[in-house]
Amino acid sequence: MMDEMTVMVGGAAMYPSKNIVENAVNSKDHTTLVAAVKAAGLVETLQGEGPFTVFAPTNAAFEKLPAGTVATLLKPESKTALQGVLTYHVVAGKFDAAAIMSEIKKNNGTATFTTVNGGKLMASVKGTSVVLMDQNGNSSTVTIADVMQSNGVIHVVDTVVLPAK
Repeated sequence: MMDEMTVMVGGAAMYPSKNIVENAVNSKDHTTLVAAVKAAGLVETLQGEGPFTVFAPTNAAFEKLPAGTVATLLKPESKTALQGVLTYHVVAGKFDAAAIMSEIKKNNGTATFTTVNGGKLMASVKGTSVVLMDQNGNSSTVTIADVMQSNGVIHVVDTVVLPAK
């Protein structure tokens, strides 16, 4: 068996042969995201064939939200809102860093991606980093790119992006 090219995220190796959920559950930096995916009923979807590009907020990213936001979103009565927030972090297709950079260059510095929830997410370059801009004007920086999965790719981000209000 060939050695897999793993990337370390949250103290755990992310294996390209495993799917998005199988890897994410091992990251100490993504326990809030994993809990949210479970509460939203999206585990099965993100274990599906894909391919998916997931911009995965860290626990610290969720902590930047106003106090009580995460607790409210995790309540059963907030499932639809939570699904909206989470699917705003997912783009259908596999867009690695090179593909994202290509789209940014091709579109004069800003690439627009349609998320699974139907909203738009803009990507541009600031310094050496890819920065996402949500429809509310909030930005999030990719801190770890190209975490390959069997059903797509994860890019770790430092801020939760939110769909238009």
